[in-house]
Amino acid sequence: MRSEPLTTTVAEPDLRPPAPDGTAPFTGRSPEETLPARKPLSVPADGPLLEVVVPVYNEEAALEHSVLRLCAYLEETFPYAYRVVIADNASTDDTPRIARRLAREREPVHSVRLDRKGRGYALRTVWADSSAPVRAYMDVDLSTDLNALLPLVAPLVSGHSDLAIGSRLAGGSRVVRGPKRELISRGYNLLLKGFLSARFSDAQCGFKAIRGDVADRLLPLVKDSGWFFDTELLVLAERAGLRVHEVPVDWVDDPDSKVALWHTAVEDLRGVWRVGRALASGALPMGRLRRPFGDDPRDRALSRVPHGLARQVLSFCAIGVVSTLLYLSLYALIRPHAGAQVSNACALVLSTLANTAANRRLTFRVRGRTGAVRHQAQGLAIFAFGLALTSGSLLALHLAVPEAARGTELMVLVAANLAATLLRFLLFRLWVFASDTPSPRPPTPAAPPKSPATTPTTPSRERTPR
Repeated sequence: MRSEPLTTTVAEPDLRPPAPDGTAPFTGRSPEETLPARKPLSVPADGPLLEVVVPVYNEEAALEHSVLRLCAYLEETFPYAYRVVIADNASTDDTPRIARRLAREREPVHSVRLDRKGRGYALRTVWADSSAPVRAYMDVDLSTDLNALLPLVAPLVSGHSDLAIGSRLAGGSRVVRGPKRELISRGYNLLLKGFLSARFSDAQCGFKAIRGDVADRLLPLVKDSGWFFDTELLVLAERAGLRVHEVPVDWVDDPDSKVALWHTAVEDLRGVWRVGRALASGALPMGRLRRPFGDDPRDRALSRVPHGLARQVLSFCAIGVVSTLLYLSLYALIRPHAGAQVSNACALVLSTLANTAANRRLTFRVRGRTGAVRHQAQGLAIFAFGLALTSGSLLALHLAVPEAARGTELMVLVAANLAATLLRFLLFRLWVFASDTPSPRPPTPAAPPKSPATTPTTPSRERTPR
């Protein structure tokens, strides 16, 4: 007989007043101690080793087929006990009824009814209430091939890694999706590398797993309750020196996806700024999440945001405003004497040379003539992208509106230049001035205390009864 209810209704996990930024405080266990050294997980005697959460919102068409397919795969391939939790984010269609029926009919399936939307809210609520040593989640559309599930979980069970993520951008992955989503995904991950120095390649693939001890300590620090939850979790894990394992996946885009791309992109940008600011100010107690002696020494260098990030952003933005005004002024001066494309190209070249020189000296503080020619050449290469973007925007405008007014041309050019500006900062930071920017010498880490050798418990090869 089942010892816990088939269906649970979960409300807001905390009734205290919200934090100043509007996010609800989290009541999970406080990260008071340093994480113990990684070791292989022991197989629970009376519960599942793996719990897979499937967040859903109005998924009545896909829910039953996907959950049954997932259970069949786990039954056939996974050697230990498992549980599948359907986390219903306040669906308004027939999803709750289907979830309850699946929980009654299938022993490993449980259903949780939440009172509001948000993938991050669903994961944080279910993971915080779980006692499973490994906690995973996947999107209900099963866009990721299930054959990647065992490689995802194995490094957590063995003690090799703390988190594992499916990556559509890792070598060996096979991805089928449209150019718009491909561009947005790659641009977002480039943004994370530039602003937060993230080393993982794919933040938003809905296919991740985390060790339970890490989740208990890390979840209280994650504020986001929406799509940015994944990114914030991974960034904080890397800052704490935890090990993130990437698994290349086969992934097919769901044409009926309900994700609002542009709204999600705006929210993610806000999240990047919030997390970057918190890390730069030292507001997060990342040191208390570190593993003791025995970890990858490369992880110890990630104790803080790259030096001078906040100052670089402010300086770059100020120079960008001046450069944009210079560009628009040059365009307005040249346009009466030449065509739109020629005026645009000339204004871009001149303003780009001035922008690269100003950022070299003021933003990234590179002095002297050494490398100046190379920097300008790389700046002009970035200019080529800006030229292609702005010229393409003008061409599209003139094809749509052959007699477009000068004011409309300027509005289109401003929008195109704003898009190119973000990429310009990332390329400056990651490519042009990456090896020339002065940075302080990292502090020497204190010698870790010696501890007696222990023999880890290796998981049994026998299958745990369900």
